[in-house]
Amino acid sequence: MPEAPTELAEEVREQIKDRKSYLGVIDRLNKASVDKHWEAYADIPWDDPEFTVDKNDPRWVLPPFDRLGETEWYRSQPPEVQAQIGLWRVATAMKIGLQFENLLKRGLLNYAYRLPNGRPEFRYVYHETTEECHHGMMFQEFVNRTKMPIRGMPRSLSLIAQVAPWIPLVSTEMFFVFVLGGEDPIDYVQRKSLKGGHIKHPLEETIMKIHIAEEARHISFARHYLKHRVPKMHPLRRRVLGVATPVVLGVMARIMLAPPGPMVRHFGIPKDVVRRAYRSEASQAEISNSVGKIRDLMAELGVVGPVGRQVWRAFGIWDEPKQRRAIATSPERSAR
Repeated sequence: MPEAPTELAEEVREQIKDRKSYLGVIDRLNKASVDKHWEAYADIPWDDPEFTVDKNDPRWVLPPFDRLGETEWYRSQPPEVQAQIGLWRVATAMKIGLQFENLLKRGLLNYAYRLPNGRPEFRYVYHETTEECHHGMMFQEFVNRTKMPIRGMPRSLSLIAQVAPWIPLVSTEMFFVFVLGGEDPIDYVQRKSLKGGHIKHPLEETIMKIHIAEEARHISFARHYLKHRVPKMHPLRRRVLGVATPVVLGVMARIMLAPPGPMVRHFGIPKDVVRRAYRSEASQAEISNSVGKIRDLMAELGVVGPVGRQVWRAFGIWDEPKQRRAIATSPERSAR
């Protein structure tokens, strides 16, 4: 039985210079999925008294970097209400996560369905689908144990999202942008929470560490797939991808990081408090930062054109890519 990871996993990052190096990455990811994987009901001690979910447990209080947790309104609430709001936020993130991964699994299987015999991506896709099934089970089990009426995605958005599994039939590149759009923002928040020591409850910590460890592989595959495929795309399709990417990311990052409407209504959080907390400049910067890795990847692949850049800005998620910022602030350039 594999133990829960004790350190934050890092995704495999290599330069994709040719098909041989691309296949080498897939081989390593396949091996990692065999060597280190976790099962929802075998590797999490759900019945351990330490893992009991109590909605009034002070360990659920929102961490300092959560914008709502910084407000005077939140700090003035009784300790049990602060804990319940914090737990609702955690459970909603897990519910949205399992809903997204449901769409992801269906899309992956649609992609794999058409792969010819002998393609190494087939095996990796089935490894990833298996891991995502266990993520969905552990997320839903956590939600069930909160005994809260957690809904996840807004119904209208959930209905629209049902087209996502069919994206691979039109563009596999766009589908893997969708994959990163769902995985990178939550990975960003989870890593920040763990590194900052903000996760206090052992059940949440165990689930989060397992999720990060396996998502590192999923993110790595999506990134390397795009690095391998995008340079070979027809110029017109590349331009479409460049404009569509910030639309997908702008919507998905906000779904992952915004406060759930049912929680706002349940606790009677004033609209002006929500507005100040989640529409502030700092909150917008956090959303932009959560998609920073994908933004840099798209810039590296040369699909961020003038029109696409304006779309990134319109969604409030544009920032100069790392390489460009590094050049602009290099000592040599500053000395000129």
